[in-house]
Amino acid sequence: MKFKLVIAYDGANYEGWQTQKIGTGVQQIIEDALAKLFPRKPVLHGSSRTDTGVHALGMAAHFEIPPDEFKMPLRKLRLAINAWLPEDIRVMSAGRAPEKFHARFDAKGKQYRYFIWNHVAMNPLLRRTAWHVPVKLDLKRVKTAAKLFVGKHDFQSFAANSGNKKKTTVRTVTRCDVQKSGSKFTVIIEGDGFLYKMCRGIAGTIVQSGMGKFPPEQIKHMLTQKDRRVAGMTAPAHGLVLWKVFYPRAK
Repeated sequence: MKFKLVIAYDGANYEGWQTQKIGTGVQQIIEDALAKLFPRKPVLHGSSRTDTGVHALGMAAHFEIPPDEFKMPLRKLRLAINAWLPEDIRVMSAGRAPEKFHARFDAKGKQYRYFIWNHVAMNPLLRRTAWHVPVKLDLKRVKTAAKLFVGKHDFQSFAANSGNKKKTTVRTVTRCDVQKSGSKFTVIIEGDGFLYKMCRGIAGTIVQSGMGKFPPEQIKHMLTQKDRRVAGMTAPAHGLVLWKVFYPRAK
């Protein structure tokens, strides 16, 4: 039997999603909870990785168990797993998945959101989930900068070296825009895949453009250079949230 979970977590206390040799990953905590419920200790397969300190609202994952181990009503699965989890990790939904479903390989895209608090004084209620930028941002400039990331580009200039060589650093960003509500800016980025720290590189560059450090049009040049040194800064991890993972509609 295969099950799909949608998971939310505050990443402040974890070294990212993936189980770590040193430190604790969110995946490990949930696998420990599953081991309390199912004797064969199922392995959890996530839709993607998140970096140390990054949060998630819609991380998708799946696991499998033999039919004879599942002895509860399906509606109680979410509650049963959450009973063994710390309060900063929660299964938001749990249901059956098709036999061939794979949380990572079937994902068609993801949405990330990056939160910025643009005020002289930081909102203490958002200190763990938003980047404090005290310098006033120009809304027109940040919106213009964001639009320049949309499309199929080589994003090497905006990604960090993960230590693993990629076959290609070309990705397609289908949406990149900025919304403002009072002092809170939200950068919404959707795409078919993301390089290591790519979203944070994009967010940092948008913010620096909004501060007047360089014109938005310079982003076009940054994309062509394929050199991390020519682009803007990497925004802090705690402002980033994996918001949603997209899958094809069931036929």
